[in-house]
Amino acid sequence: MKYTLILMLGATLLLHSCKGEDSSKNDQFIGKQQITLKSDLMTPEALWAMGRIGSVSVSPKGDKILYSVSYYSVSENKSHSVIYVMNSDGSENKMLTKSVKSQFAPKWINGGDKIAYLSAEKEMTSLYTMNPDGSDVKEITGSVFDIEDYLFSPDESKVILISQIPYENTVIKGSSKYSDLPKTTGLVVNELLHKHWDEWVESIPHPFVADFNGETLSNIKDILEGEPYECPIKPFGGAEQLAWSPDGKFIAYSCKKMEGRDYAISTDTDIYEYEIATGKSYNRCKPEGYVRAEVEYDISLSKQRVNQPYIVDGKTIDCNMGYDTNPSYSPDGKNLSWLSMERDGYESDRNRLCILNRESGEKKYITESFESGVDDYIWQDNSNLYFIGVWHGKAHIYSTNLSGEVKQITSGQYDYASLDLLGEDIVAKRHSMSEPDDIYIVNPQGEAKQISFENQEILSQLAKGEVKERWTKTSDNKQMLSWVIYPPHFDPSKKYPTLLFCEGGPQSPVSQFWSYRWNFQIMAAHGYIIIAPNRRGLPGFGMDWLEQISGDYAGQCMKDYLSAIDDIAKEDYVDKDRLGCVGASFGGFSVYWLAGNHNKRFKAFIAHDGMFNFNQQYLETEEIWFTNWDLGGAYWRKDDKTAQKIYSNSPHLFVDKWDTPILCIHGEKDYRILASQGESAFNAARLRGIPAQLLLYPNENHWVLKPQNGILWQRTFFEWLDKWLKN
Repeated sequence: MKYTLILMLGATLLLHSCKGEDSSKNDQFIGKQQITLKSDLMTPEALWAMGRIGSVSVSPKGDKILYSVSYYSVSENKSHSVIYVMNSDGSENKMLTKSVKSQFAPKWINGGDKIAYLSAEKEMTSLYTMNPDGSDVKEITGSVFDIEDYLFSPDESKVILISQIPYENTVIKGSSKYSDLPKTTGLVVNELLHKHWDEWVESIPHPFVADFNGETLSNIKDILEGEPYECPIKPFGGAEQLAWSPDGKFIAYSCKKMEGRDYAISTDTDIYEYEIATGKSYNRCKPEGYVRAEVEYDISLSKQRVNQPYIVDGKTIDCNMGYDTNPSYSPDGKNLSWLSMERDGYESDRNRLCILNRESGEKKYITESFESGVDDYIWQDNSNLYFIGVWHGKAHIYSTNLSGEVKQITSGQYDYASLDLLGEDIVAKRHSMSEPDDIYIVNPQGEAKQISFENQEILSQLAKGEVKERWTKTSDNKQMLSWVIYPPHFDPSKKYPTLLFCEGGPQSPVSQFWSYRWNFQIMAAHGYIIIAPNRRGLPGFGMDWLEQISGDYAGQCMKDYLSAIDDIAKEDYVDKDRLGCVGASFGGFSVYWLAGNHNKRFKAFIAHDGMFNFNQQYLETEEIWFTNWDLGGAYWRKDDKTAQKIYSNSPHLFVDKWDTPILCIHGEKDYRILASQGESAFNAARLRGIPAQLLLYPNENHWVLKPQNGILWQRTFFEWLDKWLKN
């Protein structure tokens, strides 16, 4: 999964999680937790007691900041989101919403005199407004829509509402098809991508535009009326995939205008401009009359489909073939920007910042000197932009101008996420491996001031494990950065069991991330040293380093993992006889592969949602573009050396060499990597007589989102490690 999507997940997942939990009866307000810890060591319960900051919005006057926070109740097994407001210096912080139902996605309107937000107060999620002090609450959309996100026009005379519409082009309920079979549960599937991420595709999101008079809506129109395409793009897209022009005459939006097989094998998403006056959409990535070539899709063809030359009136026109998403207009409306990946089918390609001159049609990419991807961005003025990108394991804020002159603004051992402007300053969230998100004000010189302290009461009770950089020479004489996390109260005279952390993605950075499941501080608190390598295939170290992994899953990246664990094992404080290996997604695959190729280094393995059998994976996953690119195409392509190399290194082919206890974890609603992979690995281990355990979640997807499931995950995780690495 590409890193850009991961950055969106905080707010998006919390929004959907809150909505889902609130759809059932909830008679208890879940707010900020006050807990007293029995020791200074992190526990699962302490993690789940922490508030999680979502969206952040600066008022037009620059005097106040809105933000949402989600809280979780383990006993109720529910989440709940509330809205806060504070002065822009962090003072007078106040919770505005105290309903037992969730309120989220707050945005300033009416020059900062009103706040718009979404609420799950009723059966459908609706758009509401209120005063900055929380008074005068009014419902705007009522039962017209179940709203997923929204975006007001600059003059607030119109609003975009994102809502689902029925879609039966791939999946048809048997009960709908045959009226005499009302109780049948069968689904008739006609095309690929009949399910996506964690749901069957029976509806798709569409953006609707409506007139707004300050109190009510009228003239509601579907921008994609009659078109069977998603906008925003599933599974994680929101309002960031649409933008209003400053004059309110156009809406820019991201859309992949494909269905079924075409959708499943391609990432070719374009930016369109919808003209309010005419109701017409114009593709800004490809010229009028462009026709997509019909091809048999495989990795070799993918790599050729880069900016296909297209000739119009003797001129070569850039037809970008990869992801084009997240449009934004310059303040004067002369330029339209967006994030752009170059290659079709390559979901982890480098995100470039593209600028289109709307008058001349000239397109240029202005972050070419930054040899990593752009993860978020914002216009500073008509000629300059700020963006967030990863370099050497840290996500920092950079600036660029229209000439492509990139400068680093922030520095330090942490990650930034989200951007908003406060005069000449930037408001952003910041986190690290030692603490979760809080809100900071960053001046143009990169100096940061913390203005929210969401989890201060809990963090102040905890002893943190030190996080250090460690550079290791790899088997091919490169230098690799790893993060080493030491236990709290670390004593170098003692020997500690040590874990190799295998990253997912497969091209997501091991930056200064904070996770509520794969949390390094809680691993360290249990007495483990963790080494987390930025192995081959991760961004922030140049394109050669990033792309080496494609078509070579069992090659250099696995050697990098072994170099990292062998290097740290030389330290006197590491017990080389008590080494473990853990990971999820691509990290889960890494665990399964290393289980048959580790030469007795490890004494315990844990794999979460990993690929075990590549032949299975090629036909089971829903986003086929991923397996086409990363696995080299279909396994039946016997003449393709890349594909055959990959499939000959599938972890299931090395089970005869398995000799180490393994815990397999999987969610049955994971349609990216089906639960059959984890169950197959568990069965294989037990048939071989190897100690194994399977933790299976019938109602979780590629992640674990429900509080009690999260607590069970942590307890099972550490019980398994402690059993084999401490006894």
